[in-house]
Amino acid sequence: MKAIYPGTFDPITIGHLDIIKRAAQIFDNLTIAIAENPSKKPLFSQKEREELVIKSIKEHNNINHKNINVVKFSGLLVDFAAKSEISVLIRGLRAISDFEYEFQMSCMNSKLNSEIQTIFLPASDQVQFISSRFVKQIASLGGDVAHLVSESVYQKIYNKLK
Repeated sequence: MKAIYPGTFDPITIGHLDIIKRAAQIFDNLTIAIAENPSKKPLFSQKEREELVIKSIKEHNNINHKNINVVKFSGLLVDFAAKSEISVLIRGLRAISDFEYEFQMSCMNSKLNSEIQTIFLPASDQVQFISSRFVKQIASLGGDVAHLVSESVYQKIYNKLK
């Protein structure tokens, strides 16, 4: 069975990698779909985010990346998933506030395409507090985010913020 884990991944964190690792163990094929979302004003371009996701997965020695592919997309996720013949969406949950938003999104996606199902994976205890927004904020204020992201992301984020 194939699944898709979508997001902006700006930047990818060890929290995202936790979800990727666990989803890759469940599904035969996992597509990481990097969304183009100009309304979020990303720090990294979509191409940079794609490269960082690929590097981060390879750097994370506990992820079997043989059944993972990384792609960029724009437009509606359900349209992209259907075109890719993927019927399962993976969404990570950190807190109750995530569930509220993700549940609404799941219901809307189901209205748009009832053939596509959403599976929620709760974040592991060690990473449930990590968000890309916090990583960018901490790094922009001179804080150390090395324990929150892969080495590739760590280098890229500090080069970008110089």
